[in-house]
Amino acid sequence: MSAVSFSVPARRTRLVLVTGAAAALVLTGCTSREATPSAPSNGAGPAASAASTAPTADGCTLAKTGYPKIDPKTAIVGFSQSEKEANPFRIAETQSIRDEATKLGIPADHLLTTNAQSDLNKQISDIKSLLDRGAQLLIVAPLNSDGLAPALDAAKAKKVPVVTIDRQVTSKPCTDYLTFIGSNFVEQGHRAAAALVKSTGGSGKVAILLGSSGNDVTTGRTKGFKDELAKTPGLSVVAEQTGDFDRSKGQAVMEQLIQSHPDLTAVYAENDEMGIGAVNALKTAGKAPGKDVKIVSVDGTRNAVQLIADGSYNAVIESNPRFGPLAFQTLQQFEGGQPIAPSIVISDGAYDESNAAQKVGNAF
Repeated sequence: MSAVSFSVPARRTRLVLVTGAAAALVLTGCTSREATPSAPSNGAGPAASAASTAPTADGCTLAKTGYPKIDPKTAIVGFSQSEKEANPFRIAETQSIRDEATKLGIPADHLLTTNAQSDLNKQISDIKSLLDRGAQLLIVAPLNSDGLAPALDAAKAKKVPVVTIDRQVTSKPCTDYLTFIGSNFVEQGHRAAAALVKSTGGSGKVAILLGSSGNDVTTGRTKGFKDELAKTPGLSVVAEQTGDFDRSKGQAVMEQLIQSHPDLTAVYAENDEMGIGAVNALKTAGKAPGKDVKIVSVDGTRNAVQLIADGSYNAVIESNPRFGPLAFQTLQQFEGGQPIAPSIVISDGAYDESNAAQKVGNAF
């Protein structure tokens, strides 16, 4: 199917828009759409450019919800961040929301932000607080897939649309929230396993540093990885333990694994922070990360990509955190009466020894 611009020739469409030297947006399907991020060489580019998207015949509309029509450029917008902004992913995610609000001319006092500090109860109270402070639109980065129902119910009672980003909730789209914007986490796991097969030559003993429990990111990245790795019998998972997406915890777990599995030859970390923690542990133990023990992770942080370029890491599957443009674009389309798909899936890039040095500027 050929690419088209700003037109809808059929119910199933594919739209490609390139702005400037990069920023490509690809939308496909009638119940979901995919945005392919392509950041400029300085790494400042958004996850997707703001552009018209293909209507979704069975999607969520303003008329279906009965919500009042609001202009996102003049509305009070609330953003609920889930985790402390020590993690590069969270820093970039929050900054992307702020940057896009500024770009759209939203007054600084009309963007309300909170941070749950990895506490589900705090995130629930944060969201309720945003509503009490007058938020008319909400962008939420959920801490867990389950448990946010009280906050979502509060938003629904006030007829405030909620866009969720980066982690999907188990509630019902268009009823409890508007839509989910994020990556295909199962596919990320598949791609991470394929990268590990390539870097190891298809044999060895693998440890998995799991993300935090209770969210679809960990579930998807684990399932995808194991399903794909099963196709390579020479690679076996000998240990898996949670590092909670945290660098220091990832390092502590890796220190234990080095002791209990001294013949370990590969690590799959479900985010870069844990992968970097594993690098630190391996170096302390006198092993050469990237050589003695191959390392593959998911995210695309600048530190991890630089480690690939330096030879201490093997591959990173990108999970782009720059949701600001696409989140506000989605809210604008919804408020404009266009139907919104229940999920908007971003197609991410990847880094390995062949491109890391050239593309480190794209990382966050």
